[in-house]
Amino acid sequence: MSVTVTTARERMELAKTASREIGLLSDERKRDVLRSLADSILARTDRIVVENAEDLSRGRANGLSDGLQDRLRLDAPRVAALASAVRDVAELPDPVGRVLDERVIGGGVRLTKVSVPFGVVGSIYEARPNVTVDIAALALRSGNAVVLRGGTAAERTNAALVGAMRDALRAEDVDPEAIQTLDDLGRDGARDLMQARGLVDVLVPRGSAQLIETVVTQSQVPVIETGAGVVHIVIDASAREDWAREIIVNAKVQRPSVCNAVETILVHRDAADRLVPVIVADLQEQGVTVHGDAGVAARATDVVPATDADWAQEYLSLDVAMRIVDDIDDAIAHIRTFSTQHTEAIITEDERNAERFLAEVDAAVVVVNASTRFTDGGEFGFGAEVGISTQKLHARGPMGLPELTSVKWLARGAGHVRA
Repeated sequence: MSVTVTTARERMELAKTASREIGLLSDERKRDVLRSLADSILARTDRIVVENAEDLSRGRANGLSDGLQDRLRLDAPRVAALASAVRDVAELPDPVGRVLDERVIGGGVRLTKVSVPFGVVGSIYEARPNVTVDIAALALRSGNAVVLRGGTAAERTNAALVGAMRDALRAEDVDPEAIQTLDDLGRDGARDLMQARGLVDVLVPRGSAQLIETVVTQSQVPVIETGAGVVHIVIDASAREDWAREIIVNAKVQRPSVCNAVETILVHRDAADRLVPVIVADLQEQGVTVHGDAGVAARATDVVPATDADWAQEYLSLDVAMRIVDDIDDAIAHIRTFSTQHTEAIITEDERNAERFLAEVDAAVVVVNASTRFTDGGEFGFGAEVGISTQKLHARGPMGLPELTSVKWLARGAGHVRA
């Protein structure tokens, strides 16, 4: 039976206790639990959409940006997609108990290194109800409890989603305290979560650069940093026109409010006359405002003059910066200066430039001749994602089930002592 609690610490203590049960669930039991979660979310579609409409209405009244409104919005097809992602996660291999290393030491002591759950995974995010479901599903599948702080913008939506998932746990006779939300506690809940060292084992922030910076600098809990996406696409001199036009439009327009959307386009000077006019026209036809340097403005109409701030801007909107570069060296130098090490891409038919770009550009994902929109846990086959890590320790790139596990060394002896 669920216990009514009022403080963040009490909720996190309940999650810690529940994590011990979750960590011992068998592979098949975890699959059954996630299937039940998906069914419960689908069954609550109407209520979830109604609560989401209230959040959207309040967000518009409070000046929530178009990009965040898009992230916040849930309709019936998006709810169905959330449930489908949960089912996909259920069918993934169990990341717990994998044998990672084996050896014998000390004349007969058998060592085995195995993957184990973290215990309690926390997440702080904003206006992203899909994260509520994705992280809960991934946490449970990897044997973890989860504590969520999804922000006031999506509070009613998140409450409906968490309620549906906790009811599914009850129906499966699993402790519902394994899924906790701190949304109703406001900023105090976020602060308490960041200070919950010993109760929460790892914290994953998702959201604006400001939110992520706040969590990274203020948290006492170990953090996996999911950085902002100042994403570049380089159009090399040899780039095919059809590839360049299709990739650029897809990377910018398909969903401009997400972190893998392109924000800056760098065009090789030798391709500028050929490709800048048509690419700018394609983007403008889709409602994109192009912020260009003088070279871009000289080759296309209705270009907004780019400022220095544009090169570091994560627009998350129908805006893009465009600059002419002298060569591949100039492009890589620009990326090194402004990249957030999320996703970087090049369009080229020069194999040597492609391999050089792959080798020299430092980012979580480096792409040749494809849209940056592929940087996604679902597209990578993870079912869903915890986030896209831009750091280098523990996890980098789209994070799935294995990134929510740690390791344990098991030593089995027979009266052995160290000489």
